[in-house]
Parts: sequence; C-alpha cells; structure tokens
Amino acid sequence: MYLPPHDPHVDDPMRFKPLFRIHLMERKAATVECMYGHRGPHNGHIQIVKKDEFSTKCNQTDHHRMPGGRQEEFRTWLREEWGRTLEDIFHEHMQELILMKFIYTSQYDNCLTYRRIYLPPSRPDDLIQPGLFKGTYGSHGLEVVMLSFHGCVARGTKITGDPNIPAGQQTVEVDLRHRIQLPDVENLRNFNELSRLVLEAREQVRQEQQEGRREAEAGTGPDPVPAEDGGKPGDAAATAAEQPGQSGQGQPFVLPVGVSSRSEDYPRTCRMCFYGTGLIAGHGFTSPERTPGAFILFDEDRFGFVWLELKSFSLYSRVQATFRNADAPSPQAFDEMLENIQSFAS
Repeated sequence: MYLPPHDPHVDDPMRFKPLFRIHLMERKAATVECMYGHRGPHNGHIQIVKKDEFSTKCNQTDHHRMPGGRQEEFRTWLREEWGRTLEDIFHEHMQELILMKFIYTSQYDNCLTYRRIYLPPSRPDDLIQPGLFKGTYGSHGLEVVMLSFHGCVARGTKITGDPNIPAGQQTVEVDLRHRIQLPDVENLRNFNELSRLVLEAREQVRQEQQEGRREAEAGTGPDPVPAEDGGKPGDAAATAAEQPGQSGQGQPFVLPVGVSSRSEDYPRTCRMCFYGTGLIAGHGFTSPERTPGAFILFDEDRFGFVWLELKSFSLYSRVQATFRNADAPSPQAFDEMLENIQSFAS
C-alpha cells in the first residue's frame, strides 16, 4: 500500500506498507501470508476475480488485534496514518473525521479487492506531465489525485477518497480555454477580487454553452461542445502561450486573506491560472455539486486549487515514485478505466 506523507507535508515522499506476500513453492504451489497488523506474517488467501482484479482475505484476523483493545489499535493507527496523537488534534470536526476513517478502514481487516489502474497517457502539448499527485484536503488530510488531460479540460480524479468524496470521483475539472489573469499581489490579497474574476469566467462559460445550444437547435452552427471535452488537444496550449506570464518566469502569488490552507509553505510564484470547478458533498457523498474555483499552475510538479465556496486552498505535489507496467495500452483503455472507477465509487 502506498500512503501519502503525513499531513500537511505534501512534498514529502509517499510511504510504503506491505499488506500481503506470496511464497512460490515447487510444483506450482504457493502460500499466501497476510502482513497486516503488528504480530508478524500469518495465513492469508488470494483469489483472482477476473482480468485486472483480485481479492485478498486474511484467515487469522486475531493477529490484527492488540492487547489494549480498540483504543490501542486506534492510537497506533493514528501515529502511523497521521504522525500524531489524538491530544495533538484540537479541532473537534477533524477528530470526528479521523475517527470515521479509522472505523471505516479497520472493518475490512485486510479483506480487500484490488483493481488495476493506469497512469494517464501524455501528449507533447499537455500543460504539464499528467500523473499522480498528493493533495491537501483540509481536515481529511492528504489524498492522492490523478491529473489527466482531455482536449481542453484537465481532470483531477481521486485515487484515495474520504467520507465526503469517495475515490473515483472527479475532484477538480479545469477549463483550459478560460484563463484567468491574476491581479498584482496587493489586489490578489482581496478575496472579493479573486471571487469576481472566477465568477466572471463562470458566466462566460455559461453564455458560450447557451449560445452553442441555440446555434445547434437553429442548425446554424456546429454541435455544442460540452465544457469537459471541448476543443482539440493543442488548443489549450496555444491559448496559454498567447497570454502574458508564459515566459517561464511566472508572477508573484499569494493567497487572498481569509482563504484557509493546511500549510503556509506554498509557492509564491505561479505560471498561470484557469477557471475550474471543484466537487463538494456532505458525508456519505450526499448532495454533491460542482462549485467554482481557480486552478493555479505553479510549476511542472505543483499546482493548487482555490475552492471559492469553501474559502479553502488545496496544494498538490507530484508523486515521484515510479510504477512499472502502469502505462495505459491506449487512450481508450485509460478512459474506460476512469469510467469504471467512477462507477465503483457511485
């Protein structure tokens, strides 16, 4: 299992935790051992469900228990998962979310189903190299997101989830045809100024979609192109290149006053900014809705997203670990995988 670093150290490397192992024996026999818990390897089972999917099951779940009971298990899990003790966490809402996550994850006792995921294909005209990123999600801690490009839209798909937004959902979508020209630092400190720019971009997107629908109904123009799939792959890069600040030097950046961030250690220069939407929901993925925000590109390995409605900022840093045999055999196979993991989540 690859785990994000401890919150909020988004630039730290991923952590590695063995879950099971297979001993190959003579005559094509093998033994499976569960590595979960703190009492050493013990008997387990693996079942091939279908192509690109298998399940693991622990046959001795008593090895996962601790002498101090659930309280000791929770405190140990908290140190490993969050790098802190419950006494260090003063925020009541954060304590509630952490407890929910412990109850949810511990109930499986390492009886899990694994499905293959592909890394996104890349094109020379992509804004940056697509791939896996670690992102800050407020009281939920750090989560893993896959950034991929689809024409003039960038999508961030959750690979790990939380009680509000499960894995597989599109956490952020970025319209690369609608760049936002950020003001100077002094004006950027004013939240109302950034809000005005984002909402203006949203209104422009709405008007373009309505105009496209009217033209299509009247038969006077091309079919309306949905925002998430519009344009050719090269259009976004060309649009970005026409804008100032694309020279590579970037421009000064600061978060507006009142926008919360898990860490103050975010980049102070950015390359460009685009209009986007972020997915929010209640516990249990209730009442999901896409809300406006700003996608901030800092460099090749870091980007951010300002959630306008939440007045919150997420910082994303590239996962530097390498994964063998993880490339999609074709763009179509990658798109099918995205659809599949989203259907599992919903």
